[in-house]
Amino acid sequence: MRYSILTFGCQMNQRDSETLAGLLASMGYIRAEKLSDADLVIVNTCCVRESAENRIYGHLGELKNLKNRKPHMVIGVCGCMAQQPGAAEKIRQRAPHVDLIFGTHNLHRLPELLRKLWEKREPVVEIWESDGDVIENLPALREDSLKAWVTIMYGCNNFCTYCIVPYVRGRERSRRPEDIEREVRELVEKGVKEVTLLGQNVNSYGKDLDPPTDFASLLERLDRVEGLLRIRYTTSHPRDFTDRLIDVIAASKKVCENFHLPVQAGSNRILERMNRGYTREYYMELVEKIRAKVPGAAITTDIIVGFPGETEEDFADTMDLVEKVRFDSAFTFVYNKRSGTPAAEMPDQVPAEVKRKRITHLVEVQNRITLEKNLAEVGTVQEVLVEGPAEKHPDKYCGRTGGNKLVFFPPLPDKVGQIVPVRITAAKMWNLEGEPLLADEGEK
Repeated sequence: MRYSILTFGCQMNQRDSETLAGLLASMGYIRAEKLSDADLVIVNTCCVRESAENRIYGHLGELKNLKNRKPHMVIGVCGCMAQQPGAAEKIRQRAPHVDLIFGTHNLHRLPELLRKLWEKREPVVEIWESDGDVIENLPALREDSLKAWVTIMYGCNNFCTYCIVPYVRGRERSRRPEDIEREVRELVEKGVKEVTLLGQNVNSYGKDLDPPTDFASLLERLDRVEGLLRIRYTTSHPRDFTDRLIDVIAASKKVCENFHLPVQAGSNRILERMNRGYTREYYMELVEKIRAKVPGAAITTDIIVGFPGETEEDFADTMDLVEKVRFDSAFTFVYNKRSGTPAAEMPDQVPAEVKRKRITHLVEVQNRITLEKNLAEVGTVQEVLVEGPAEKHPDKYCGRTGGNKLVFFPPLPDKVGQIVPVRITAAKMWNLEGEPLLADEGEK
């Protein structure tokens, strides 16, 4: 029996899909080379924006045509979209050819749900309304042999007014540090050199444990794992980024100097309406602290344009912050209503044309800054983890700096999985180019 998993959304969903694949492999399934070869298709969904839902329904429509040709094919839908109240009924109405629906809290029950489906010979729906205990020791099938995602916590307690995540992922639940360390050590034994720690807000890790701990302590613990070269993490909430955390990162040998700090807006009034829990002044002071203690820090962000009530003055505040902070890069979004969130009910929605003009201006400015920041790297020597052949440039190899910037360079087949110094020779908007410096003392 062959399976295929279609994954939409964030790294948490991608990591969940690795677990789904591991569970299926434990049942004897093998990955299908092509979607049309699959006997089982699971769609792991995202619902952070309604446009994502629409795309997913489009894919389900295409799967209907495939199932018409292969009646035995089983189609499952899981993840955030399925977890929303009333979503299962909606999916059944719009896509009655779906055989299995389950949510975010019971992914580990996939084998039992499939057995139930085979026994009943009718559609199975199982959505847990609340989250349960963290389930450890689930199998995972990872595609990357050098880099791995490691979930350190689930859920979110922040309730930003535009975000659906707390409603579909549940409250914050941290994994125990010894369980995380064990997973990382097992990955390193298999050849993994870099891990990315995942959580909706990694900075609040450990507050719910008994005894409580914190994210800084977890980083210190993982920094001591022999054979691990790099530690990354996502996502950080600026409100919880403590001075101690900055100090630990600055002293670490393995935690990368890439700080992804979603600011979302540069206007205090809009930040308050978003329920972000900090001011622009606090955010800019945080950036100054980081740059003072971590030379060469690469700071990236998320920005939402056109949040309800955003005036020209509010948008000007955002642009002013962008110019002053000078992010290395930014993920920029036009605000769109997300049903089930407070912001969707706010009366002063910004017209679409205004949002389009603002996002265009923001992207133009940030692209200029990104290119300027990249050009400033020319002539410097960066430590790059050699990942292997570049997907779209077969004559080159690629890797990333500690600041998470993609670098292309001549092939180094015997250096894959090692960190090598690379002198940056050219810069573009989305990547750097360089020449490796292979003196023995420069290698790790």
